[in-house]
This record gives sequence, C-alpha cells and structure tokens, in this order.
Amino acid sequence: MPGPADLAGPPTFRLRPITAERRRPPVRTLLAVACLVLGTGLLGGVGTGIWFTGDADAEPAAEADFDTSRELWHNVPVDTLFPREITGKGAGPGGADRAWTRVAVAPDSTCRNAFDPLLGKALRAVGCERLIRATYADETSSSVTTVGVVFTEADEEGMRKLRERFADEKLSERGDLMPRTYPGRGTVSADFGDAQRASWTLGVLTEAPAVVYAVTGFADGRTVSDPQPAAEATAKDQTSAAAQAGLGHDAKSLADRIESGLREQLPGADTEDK
Repeated sequence: MPGPADLAGPPTFRLRPITAERRRPPVRTLLAVACLVLGTGLLGGVGTGIWFTGDADAEPAAEADFDTSRELWHNVPVDTLFPREITGKGAGPGGADRAWTRVAVAPDSTCRNAFDPLLGKALRAVGCERLIRATYADETSSSVTTVGVVFTEADEEGMRKLRERFADEKLSERGDLMPRTYPGRGTVSADFGDAQRASWTLGVLTEAPAVVYAVTGFADGRTVSDPQPAAEATAKDQTSAAAQAGLGHDAKSLADRIESGLREQLPGADTEDK
C-alpha cells in the first residue's frame, strides 16, 4: 500500500505549462452526450416512479386498513354490527317480506367450540382474533338464526387464499363443516342447539379480515336430520323442511345484512360506491 510520500509524488515533479488553448470537442459529440444524459435521467425517473408510487405505497396502506378493520369488533357499537331489528323486503320464499328481532347477543370470545371440528380446522389457517355473535327470531317466533363474524389474524393474501379454497372445495356447502348456534337462555332460542340446525351459509371477505356466517333452525327445538346449505335451500322446487319453511332464506338474508353493515364500517367505505 503506498505511503504518504508516494501519494505526494517526487518533490522535483512540475506540471508542464499549458501553451495552447485546449481543443474543444465537436458540437455533434456534445449533443450525443447530452442526449445520453437526458435519456438516462428519464429512465431513472421512470424506475424511481415505479418504486415509490407503485405497490410499495399501496401495500402499507392495505395493511393499515386491515389492522383497522380487525379492531371493529370493539370499536363499533353492537347495535350497529347487530341491529336490534332487521327487515328484508322480498327476502322470503316467493319474494315475501321478512323481519327479524335480535333476542340474544353473545359476549365476544375466541373461536373455541364455535364450529364443527372440520370447519374450525379449515378456519385455523387465518387465525381467530375475535368472534362476535347474535341470535335473531323471525316475526312469528317460529325460526331462529345465529349470525356470527370471525375477525381473523390474516392479511389480504391469507383471506384471498381462504376464499379460493372454500370456493374450490365447496367447503361452505358441506354438512360436516357447519357453524354452531348461540342459544339465548330464557329466549325463544333457548333450545337452539346443534341438532336443530337446518340451514347455514358462510362467506369469506377479502377486503377485510372477516368471515361472516349464519345458521338457522326451528324455534320449537325440533331436530333436523337433513340440513341444507342456504344456496340449495333457496333454490326452486326444493322440498326439504328447511326450504319449505324459508330457513335458507333466513340464513342468507341475515348473513347478507350483517355483512353489508360490516362493509359500511370498513376504512374508506364512505368514499366507495356501494
């Protein structure tokens, strides 16, 4: 490695005096250099724009929205998430109007014992931040429906994968993957247990870390041996007990109403087209 003396050079070294004007480069050469510099700058600017204004900015914002949505279970009043009364114009069989009254609200909880074992296993992929539930009775008090929202621990990609899996494997239509009920003591839903489940539906959101479901049955405690997913029970020419009593319509309509109300609370919902 050179020492200080080497870097300084020999003491007798002198620069040769300049006796003539330095030759200027041709104009064509200057123009070529200028174009090269300008082109490089433009390319660099485009690259920088993609890096700073593309997905790198969108991803943190999406994560922040997911984190905010995950806290809705304790930041939004229960009467907003689960209204005391819900009406559904044309929501019943044959386009009949329906109405439901909330009869019980469960304390927020974990997801333990809230689902059939195989459904619980399928949902384990996204984790369970918190579960909230409420049970409704129809206006004749002949049917009861538990509606629930699972706030998950997953990010947007995790929710998208879960939704794809449920769609590809038709998990929301399998009778061995059903949500469980929440019977309200001292209410018309007191006898609403696993054996009384007649129809159900379940939806996985991708714009929020949430899974919304509903399960319905008869209020008189009768058992149902052939429960049907709401998608089947609401189809034409169905003759099952759930279909004829409109229980599939109850499950679907209440789940849709709770999901719609939840979407209204999501970050930015007031600026989006509904």
